[in-house]
Amino acid sequence: MKQFDKILQENLASNNVLSNEEIKDHSRIAKDEGLSLKEYLLSNHIVTERQILVSLSRGLNIESVELGNIHVEQGVIDKVPVKFAWYYKIMPVKFEDNVITVASAKPIDVILNDEIRMNLGVNVNFCLALESEINEALKKYYGFTSDTIDKIISKDPVRKASVSATDVQWIEDIERETQDPTVSNLVNQIILEAFKKRATDIHIEPYRDKVRFRYRIDGVLVDANVSDKLKHFLTQILSRIKILANLSITEKRLPQDGSTVVKTREQKLDLRISTMPTPMGESMVIRILPTKVMLFSLEKLGFNQDTVEKFREIIKNPYGIVFLTGPTGSGKTTTLYACLNEINSPERKIITIEDPVEYEMEGITQVQVNSKVDFNFSNGLRSILRHDPDIIMVGEVRDVETAEIAIRTALTGHMVFSTLHTNDSASGITRLIDMGIEPYLVSSSVEAFVAQRLVRVNCPKCKKEVVDVPEGIKKEIVTSLFLTEEQQKDIKIFKGEGCDYCNHTGYFGRMAIYEILRVNDAIRSAVLDHPRADYIKRIAMQEGMVSLRQNGWKVVLEGQTTPSEIMNVTVKDEEKDLMAIRKERDRKHLGARAFETEQMSYAKTEGLGAVRRVTRSDKIKRQSTWEVKNLYDARVFPRVFEHVEIRYCPLKIDATDPNFLVPSGVEYTTVTEDISAGGLRFISKERIQIGSIIELKIYIDHSQKAIECLAKVCRVEEDSMENIYTMVNYYLDLSSADRASIKKFIENSAAE
Repeated sequence: MKQFDKILQENLASNNVLSNEEIKDHSRIAKDEGLSLKEYLLSNHIVTERQILVSLSRGLNIESVELGNIHVEQGVIDKVPVKFAWYYKIMPVKFEDNVITVASAKPIDVILNDEIRMNLGVNVNFCLALESEINEALKKYYGFTSDTIDKIISKDPVRKASVSATDVQWIEDIERETQDPTVSNLVNQIILEAFKKRATDIHIEPYRDKVRFRYRIDGVLVDANVSDKLKHFLTQILSRIKILANLSITEKRLPQDGSTVVKTREQKLDLRISTMPTPMGESMVIRILPTKVMLFSLEKLGFNQDTVEKFREIIKNPYGIVFLTGPTGSGKTTTLYACLNEINSPERKIITIEDPVEYEMEGITQVQVNSKVDFNFSNGLRSILRHDPDIIMVGEVRDVETAEIAIRTALTGHMVFSTLHTNDSASGITRLIDMGIEPYLVSSSVEAFVAQRLVRVNCPKCKKEVVDVPEGIKKEIVTSLFLTEEQQKDIKIFKGEGCDYCNHTGYFGRMAIYEILRVNDAIRSAVLDHPRADYIKRIAMQEGMVSLRQNGWKVVLEGQTTPSEIMNVTVKDEEKDLMAIRKERDRKHLGARAFETEQMSYAKTEGLGAVRRVTRSDKIKRQSTWEVKNLYDARVFPRVFEHVEIRYCPLKIDATDPNFLVPSGVEYTTVTEDISAGGLRFISKERIQIGSIIELKIYIDHSQKAIECLAKVCRVEEDSMENIYTMVNYYLDLSSADRASIKKFIENSAAE
């Protein structure tokens, strides 16, 4: 029996961790399986590593330490050579009075003690620590590649790595244990360490006197803790990776792209390699993509209860198109796969066309574009339609041809999912129109635009409440979310302080925040006007859309992330947009008349919502141009969301002469929702038929005479809950001078 196993048996029994009978049984089985007692107990989860450590510490009266809570000075590290520390698996802790204290996972016998003391030239004091903590500490202070590099150098100090195709076998399983100190093993360690740290990318950057290795973890680049000696092996490392990706190792003047697959004990990893020539040598980036897709529920992705049901309703439509928008790396593909997983069933045929196929998904036909044979999104999409799909996912809409095919596919009874690179959801509409897609196609086919961003999540181990929240942040949260005074008292913000679990960043993992712009009747009508993105966003927010910024603040108040994360990835909402939302909510809550009275305190004595009798009998001759007037003329003017007092009187056909119109006898007072030099939109308690002609009096300045003209009702929107109507009108006979006055008013309002 090994000496350590005997010591372990005695101490597990004396500390009542296991009974003597249990220890005997486990020892016998471990011997039969060719394992040490410790290996057997840990691999079968019979005891924990911590229980073993505590038992040994108590039984042998040896101090135990938690290396994760200790900072070791560089001078102490220098006392123990890297090769020595890795070989004996000891971690220096402190050095005092010519005595160095080192941590070990098991008791050190007298012979080994003397050997270490003679090699180090100082007296040695031992303490116990977890083996896993010792390994992490060695990586942290010496660099996780230092042991392999030291072995390579000691084996042949002037060795130039000879990389050949036979080395490929080493990368097939990057967790295969090997004692052979090769560059192949060095590359394996770099990739494996990145995967274990949840990195999505590895950056290798050469400089004049050093090589920088960085990992992108949770969207942020952090320096990889590698040995400085790694710079001597840069050429060999890059050549090794190039061979794996079938790239030319002799070509260093041009960028190259390739891919390869490696495996760990858990799963296969798809590596996408890209090289770029720089004055100091080749720079390389390795994207790490797990081939086993992690299918998250919509709730886990970041959808809250308020929006998840609405989104499920959208993606379960039988036809239409849904666009996800956002920059590269914002998680659009993950969300798309979550959508497909949500609606995937044996009754549906789902086909995707991607560049490249990032995740393998069961039950779905996945197609990858290939530019080398001119197989792109557009001609691939045409071929997909001949395979009788119910649902299609197009990886990205990059050009007008792909966009047109995708949209027309949605119009022919298919459900289509795709992505666009835009800053927000409203910009998706203008992007399609700018590509050359007709507005009527956009309005009739698209179901929703979903913008998203990824934010880092507070570390659950070290998250604490922020005591002093900056007043500016509080004010913006209150303004953005329309919090009441009572709700403002409950504002709490949390932030991770940093610990070993989160690598002292304060964050662990990421989540998405969303902005869902559903294309309803109001948006469809606006799209036909060739509008700007900010105008669409304002209408969408009035219709109930929660912006990225607002969604982000909600996540902050839930304690999931910090204000800095939200401000880094979102743009502050315009105060005019927020004011328009507040007014719209107040209007719907209070009713049109109460809202108008509150907002227009400067109104004339009749009061808003007032009804006056009109006794005049002036006749107005009907004009044939009213029937054929180009509605586009009214849409080219910029508009502002301002509440301007107006009076209107519907006209009716004269009973004695149908060629003339006469006042209906009633004049109403109300306010506009928005106004332009081409038309306006106002609230009414009375429904007016589309196509009706009304007399308008517009009071943009009460110190001057009202602007008078005729207008035609072109659209009516009903709010059945409040029994009110929104009338959209365009002017028929507005004079040039009056149009100029309205233009000036709009310019001044927009500048405020």
